[in-house]
Amino acid sequence: MKTRVVPALVAILLASACGAATSSGTIAAPVAAPTTAAPASTEEPHGFPVTISASNGDIELPAMPTKIVSMSASHTEMLFAIGAGDQVMAVDAFSNYPPDAPVTDLTGFAPNVEAIVGYETDLVVTDGDWDGTSMGALTELGVPVIILPAALTLGDVYAQIELLGTATGHITEATELIGQMQNEIDEILASLPSSEEALTFYHELDATYYSVTSETFVGQIYAAMGLVNIADEVGEASSGYPQLSEEFILESNPDLILLADTVCCGMSAQALAERPGWDALAAVQTGAVVELDDDIASRWGPRIVDHMADVARAIVSLRIEG
Repeated sequence: MKTRVVPALVAILLASACGAATSSGTIAAPVAAPTTAAPASTEEPHGFPVTISASNGDIELPAMPTKIVSMSASHTEMLFAIGAGDQVMAVDAFSNYPPDAPVTDLTGFAPNVEAIVGYETDLVVTDGDWDGTSMGALTELGVPVIILPAALTLGDVYAQIELLGTATGHITEATELIGQMQNEIDEILASLPSSEEALTFYHELDATYYSVTSETFVGQIYAAMGLVNIADEVGEASSGYPQLSEEFILESNPDLILLADTVCCGMSAQALAERPGWDALAAVQTGAVVELDDDIASRWGPRIVDHMADVARAIVSLRIEG
């Protein structure tokens, strides 16, 4: 059974990012979201050359990249979703979706510059310069690097998809994907039954009771769905990822339990119910324990729609039965 590294890497490996939820429960607009600059006046096919404005500055791409290295699982999913998969030469060890992604032993936390250059890459996409030197070294070697930090809001997700569409020559597909995601999310939110009393929930990151607050990206998603997070009561000064006590969880007696540790830690609804005292929880007794895919629940790629749909089904079921 795998274990998850906590607490030092929890905000990195599960990087959902910290963003403030609005008081109305809606998802805020992106703050300083990445934007794309207007293409240069002399254009080649696919709108190139083009200048991309990322968190690490303006990145010039003289031609459509055909040997991309993705060092971020969320961005790997975005690249394939917009039709740029054939342009991706290599992805990091955590980029396990889609199944045909060219997974390597590369890691964004300790990038191997020599190995990346060995792919003759013409674009590196990553979510941070984690060791503080590798991305700069690649830039000095003439390799364009686009750094897109973990999303703070859904608006940031859309902005990153649009940016990658422009950077890879797939702006039309990116625009269509954004529209599809927006429509599906609107439908999911509209499907939720209204109620005067909000449902409470506990989101579990691992078996030592690390959780998320509404300051995180996924926490904002839950807030937009009308859920009340029990971790918000104790999550101050936790960077959005507090470690709760078992006593606190049992006393809170959440209506809904979301297990985001089924892959990393082998957790299941049955295993959770076997913990001493947990069988008395309302969520366990009503069957409102949702087994999530860790990867989907921790990334800010297109599959956030699937995550929201899973949670929405649990909410609807609870409301109907209640």
